[in-house]
Amino acid sequence: MATSFKKNRLAALIALGLALHGGNAAALGLLDAYQAALQNDPQYRSAFYAGEAGKENRILGRSNLLPNISGSYSGSQARNTQTYNGGRPAALDYISRSSTVQLRQPVLNLDGWARYRQGAAQSDYAAAQFESQQQEVIVRVVSAYVDVLFKGDLLQLAEVQRDTLVEQRKVNDRLFKGGEGTSTDMLETQARLDAAEAAVLEAQDALATSRTTLASVIGRDDPGTLDELSPDFRARPADNISFEAWKNIALERNPDIRTQTANLEVAHQEVNKARAGHAPRVDFVATYGKTSSDSIQTIGQDVTVRSIGVQVNIPLYAGGAVNAQSRQAVANQEKARADLQSQKDKVVLELRKDYDALLSSGARIDALVKSVASSELLIKATEKSVQGGVRINLDVLNAKQQLYVAKRDLAQARYNYLLNTLRMRAAVGTLSADDVREMAPYFH
Repeated sequence: MATSFKKNRLAALIALGLALHGGNAAALGLLDAYQAALQNDPQYRSAFYAGEAGKENRILGRSNLLPNISGSYSGSQARNTQTYNGGRPAALDYISRSSTVQLRQPVLNLDGWARYRQGAAQSDYAAAQFESQQQEVIVRVVSAYVDVLFKGDLLQLAEVQRDTLVEQRKVNDRLFKGGEGTSTDMLETQARLDAAEAAVLEAQDALATSRTTLASVIGRDDPGTLDELSPDFRARPADNISFEAWKNIALERNPDIRTQTANLEVAHQEVNKARAGHAPRVDFVATYGKTSSDSIQTIGQDVTVRSIGVQVNIPLYAGGAVNAQSRQAVANQEKARADLQSQKDKVVLELRKDYDALLSSGARIDALVKSVASSELLIKATEKSVQGGVRINLDVLNAKQQLYVAKRDLAQARYNYLLNTLRMRAAVGTLSADDVREMAPYFH
């Protein structure tokens, strides 16, 4: 049983290693992942159809101001019995027919006008919401993609650290046998090695989870091998655009803000609809109808009716419902106004954080590149010092640990820079597929 478990685990690790270190012939590129998400991501598909449904609200609202034409027809077989002064009953059988066509055109309809404007606002709401989802799917795909790469980097670092400690333990064993080492050196290395083994297992689980997340976004059972971020990647120079300029663009174009703005207009028109319950309604009505044998008195007679006129409906009292609906609509309108302000504050706050992060990203990445190079030199210098008796084994382990931390931080800084760039563009409402195409060459 234990042997079978070890074989299965070894096979899984080999497969994982092939996925990480295999050739890039069939690698999944960033642009490929994005296009797959557009086709398969359930959240995006749901948003797409919600947007398609929302487009119809504009036409539905407009219909309240356009003519309404209806037609009706009825035909029936009538059988009547008449008795005159106690005589024999007389049966009368005839067919009655009636057909009518009516046109009704609103002339004064405040409720209809409010519904028209509300329908337009609801369509704008759906369009802005879908635009937000279009940007959100980009951020979600890129986040999942780079998270897999980052977790892969962490696994590779954990494996290198473990393998280095294995070699260090061999060196300690050899020195101890030759009388040049100490048992303390051996214990220090073994303790670090045990921790490194646990770190490798943890990194493997984290990578598997990240790959599953990416697979669910792009609609595949396994995303396979991914393109790696170029090792010489550097942050681009920051744009000379002030935060206030970014903020003004965001307040104008951010789709989530525009969604809440449209929602406020929907709530405002709901107030107008409620208050229209007190207003009269005037309709122009035109009717054309024909009847044949409409009643027993008109058997055999055909009648044509043509009428044109105005119909006025004046509401008088509805049990207080109109006033209650108006107060309720006003309260909902104020809620929508507060939601809009809350969304603006949220966008500005996130924009500030991403803006500050981008300003320092270039310098941070450059500093970490130098830190990695310095850590590598420190390891070589420390190993020579150990050979000269100036340093001890623990100094070597600490120097190598410093190198792994620097490499981890560098990888994380690069990925965070890319994500911050996307989030900045999403905040100002300019994120699109072109940004994915622009970013894709960074991976190969």
